[in-house]
Amino acid sequence: MTGEEWVAAFAAEIGVAPPTQEQMDEILKLAAIAAHASERIAAPIACYLVGTSGRSLAEARETAKGLAKGG
Repeated sequence: MTGEEWVAAFAAEIGVAPPTQEQMDEILKLAAIAAHASERIAAPIACYLVGTSGRSLAEARETAKGLAKGG
């Protein structure tokens, strides 16, 4: 099973739509910023926080970039 297939199956199991390819790309970019700016555990937790925040992925990624640069 590919990552995309697993995500789609998981989304179906929890009753939500899977992310689009564009959304997955944004999520992975955000995760990369978080993981490289801190410990690896920051990546999934940052993605979770975005999901609960109501902010767009693009906005959250820009915020993460600023934090990674030191403010």
